Amino acid sequence: MENQTNGTQRQVIVQTPAHNGLGTAGFVLALVAFFLSWVPVVNWILWILGVIFSLIGLTRRPKGLAIAGTVISFIGIILILILGASIAALF
Repeated sequence: MENQTNGTQRQVIVQTPAHNGLGTAGFVLALVAFFLSWVPVVNWILWILGVIFSLIGLTRRPKGLAIAGTVISFIGIILILILGASIAALF
């Protein structure tokens, strides 16, 4: 846009916010895997996809949801291993 009042020009820069789709997908998958940790097969698939997408998302900006997805994924694997060991101890 130009402003011709004083013979000067104004430049308007419109910045769109950056999106990290893989980081967001990793976060959502990790969160769903965390809440579905009691479902054996579905949980492992969601967990693996969450880890992969979150780690790839760490290479892009913004990194917030990718970091959160990575942390939730590794908390989730601890929960999965504890539940698996508890079930194995029952048998």
